[in-house]
Amino acid sequence: MYEFEIQNMTCGHCKGTVEKAIKAADPAAVATVDLAARRATVETALDPSVIGQAIQDAGYPVSYTRR
Repeated sequence: MYEFEIQNMTCGHCKGTVEKAIKAADPAAVATVDLAARRATVETALDPSVIGQAIQDAGYPVSYTRR
């Protein structure tokens, strides 16, 4: 499980965009996106850099840690 810190995520639309980016990268991922904390917790079998890149490609700078 990985925790992603997502910059510039400020509204419900942003949250939805991040959720869609995660699911596009890994349809089997289990993700919880917290708008207030600007974080996403993602359980994925993929390398976390793939998820991070998908979020960045959606327009949100991101960093992550293993949880």
